[in-house]
Amino acid sequence: MAYPEEEHPRLLLHNFLSVQECKELEYIHKSNCTVGYRPNVFSTTLSHLIATNCAHLIMPFVPIRERLKEKVEEFFGCEYELFVEFTGLISWSRGSTIGWHSDDNRPYLKQRDFAAVCYLNNYGDDFKGGLFHFQDGDLTTIVPSSGDVVIYTADSRNTHSVDEITDGERLTMALWFSRDAAHDEDAKLISLLSQTPLRDNGPELWLPLPASSNMYWFSPEQASSHDQLGFDICCARLHVLGYDVVYSEDKISCSNISELQMEKLRLARGDELFDYEFVNILHALQVVQFYRWKASDLKSSKVEDSNKVVLLLQSQREKSLCLKSLFLKDPHLAESVFSAESAKHSNWDHFTVAVAMWEDYAHRLHKELVMCLPHWKTHQSIFHVFDDK
Repeated sequence: MAYPEEEHPRLLLHNFLSVQECKELEYIHKSNCTVGYRPNVFSTTLSHLIATNCAHLIMPFVPIRERLKEKVEEFFGCEYELFVEFTGLISWSRGSTIGWHSDDNRPYLKQRDFAAVCYLNNYGDDFKGGLFHFQDGDLTTIVPSSGDVVIYTADSRNTHSVDEITDGERLTMALWFSRDAAHDEDAKLISLLSQTPLRDNGPELWLPLPASSNMYWFSPEQASSHDQLGFDICCARLHVLGYDVVYSEDKISCSNISELQMEKLRLARGDELFDYEFVNILHALQVVQFYRWKASDLKSSKVEDSNKVVLLLQSQREKSLCLKSLFLKDPHLAESVFSAESAKHSNWDHFTVAVAMWEDYAHRLHKELVMCLPHWKTHQSIFHVFDDK
């Protein structure tokens, strides 16, 4: 049923996304996000995933985008008229807030007709603050709950605000829709994918490549300079989870964060060094976040002694702390921003299993992408090509 004549057209859908979908999107965001467009906000766009050799990670978005577009078209009575204009994961950390505004109040966003905000975690449990308010009309306040979606017209009829986050990290997926084909996100993404070398073999095709280090540098003043107090968000997420980064002996003299982000490394916790080489810090972060996502599955998995854990030498610890000071110029700020993260870690044997599971997961998604891309190019549209088996 459509309600195009409503004074404040909006709809709240409970449990539109499954728990699994929310957790997977959370994993993607926390292992790939960059500093966002406003203070204390982090974002992950589909174009950024493609640019950092993580194009395969757009696959979990595809069926969700389809379902949301169909629901928006159904509710607003505009079947087959809409294009997805933007898809992104956005998280709001302590101190972030949005005052009253409508989504089309900036001239360069006039093409946006409808919006959908999907909540990926829970108010009260995962963060405090962050309630969503419409200025007037029915359904004025929304309490974010994992899996819920609110859709509304992106105009002055639905002026809204978000309360300040006082603790934790509020995760959402935001989509905007347009009737203007010139702003179709699919065409732009397919163009980017067509310029990306994709083959169905070789792990190098799904190993991440960090973007410019400035995209990961967080500071209270929104400054991108590494001379400013702040932190690299990739290292910070590892730090609050209890992991230290250990580079090879010859990297101790390096003071260039951009170079260090591309270097091979190992992870340590306390006096234990996990003797496995990650290709860069983004690779390490993706595996750690995958381990957290799949923790409950790993508890029941059978593992053998991996023999990958060795004693962290005092010299390695000292060098690790020295380099960490480059990535974390303000560790207390990092701990405050990512305060809701838990540093729990079961054992390195389960972590070894997680490394293999992450590789299988990335390879499966990459294979799906390679199979879908020819169809997307033909239709100039991103859609769910194959039925799930």
